Amino acid sequence: MKLLLAIDNSEYSAEAIKEVAKRPWPPKTIVRVISVVEPVPPPAAELWYDASGSLEQVQKDMTKRTTELTQRISASLKRKGLKIESAVREGDARSVIVDEARKWSADLIVLGSHGYTGIKRLLLGSVASSVVSHAPCSVEIVRRKQTKKRR
Repeated sequence: MKLLLAIDNSEYSAEAIKEVAKRPWPPKTIVRVISVVEPVPPPAAELWYDASGSLEQVQKDMTKRTTELTQRISASLKRKGLKIESAVREGDARSVIVDEARKWSADLIVLGSHGYTGIKRLLLGSVASSVVSHAPCSVEIVRRKQTKKRR
């Protein structure tokens, strides 16, 4: 089985990672941990660096942090006895994840979801929703368990 685990540095991704780590997968399962570095648009770049920085440097820093995250998660899953590959790609996460699944012939994509609805989903987009709609294979969306609020 070929499992594509799409991650970012969010608590929602952490839930997807935990889910993959705790399951008994069939022998010879390969997990490819993928993380996507999205391009920083020039107006937003000002939020990421000071006046002496450059957009190119911001992109390099983001790629470095993403690579470190992917390697750290890959190592932790490897300690669970899973066969692991890792990949860092650049582009729009929605299309990169689907393209990676198609090129790699993944059997399953696993990713976390923020669970946005309504206007937030419209404004912020939904990687999970787009992946579900366009994936060439099955997709599992892992949601964070909601804690019950006491009254």
